[in-house]
Amino acid sequence: MKIKRGIIIGIIFGVMSIAGALFFLFYLDSKNTFYFLMGVGILVLILPFVLSSIGQTKEERNKDEKFLEFSRTLVESVGSGTPISKSIINMRTKNFGSLSPHVEKLANQIELGIPLQQAFETFAYDTKSKTILRAITLIREADRTGGNINTILNSVAKSVSEIEKLKEERRAAISSLVIEGYIIFFIFIVIMVVVEVQILPLTANIAGISSSSSGGVEGLNFGGNDFNPGQFSIAFLSLLTIQGLFAGIIIGKLAEGRIKAGIKHSFIMIALAILISTGSKIFFGLK
Repeated sequence: MKIKRGIIIGIIFGVMSIAGALFFLFYLDSKNTFYFLMGVGILVLILPFVLSSIGQTKEERNKDEKFLEFSRTLVESVGSGTPISKSIINMRTKNFGSLSPHVEKLANQIELGIPLQQAFETFAYDTKSKTILRAITLIREADRTGGNINTILNSVAKSVSEIEKLKEERRAAISSLVIEGYIIFFIFIVIMVVVEVQILPLTANIAGISSSSSGGVEGLNFGGNDFNPGQFSIAFLSLLTIQGLFAGIIIGKLAEGRIKAGIKHSFIMIALAILISTGSKIFFGLK
């Protein structure tokens, strides 16, 4: 319900911003204000979906982390002589964060008499985690072949622990690259803004002076058409938006190993590009 309410609120404010943008375009003839408000409106419209994606990514990460705790608890219980089925049922009330509903469902299925193999398969696919799916596959195979379940559980717990350590090390190693990526993108935005706000108008003035002093020679007048820096606004903004989109996806993939994790970074970079690029032109009074 919270996500749905957030989406409705985002749509309302986004539509209001877009309506304001159209007002500035048609009634006040202010293209830069139109681009700014239109950008804000689009960002507000997609913000709830981005927040939902961020929430899902955090939940997936929490499931992987809590599965390590689940594995260790299961190892201790089975190691004390309790059968694996009974151990899972006893763990039903334990808090495993976002993994708790899945553990509770697993315990309920076992208690209802559903075979452990089938219950584990449902548990693995419900979590939608590759780490958990691989670990559960090992546990199912050990239980099916009649191997030493305690040894297998210990191996699974160690494997999951190593995977989580590697993920933490990767996040720590990539964090500096993430910061550098944002800095480089910000510098890129500043360069594009300087080119559009300072260099292109100066070039237009020089072109106009040259054209006047040469008596309107066509070669110096860009084919007889006036050179308008505003013609490059959409091209520059599109370039910044595309750059922000793919840079964010790459950062997310490197940092988290998931493309979905890059949605957050892409949104932040696109928002910076739109707000700084269009806002700077309003600030400098460009038309």
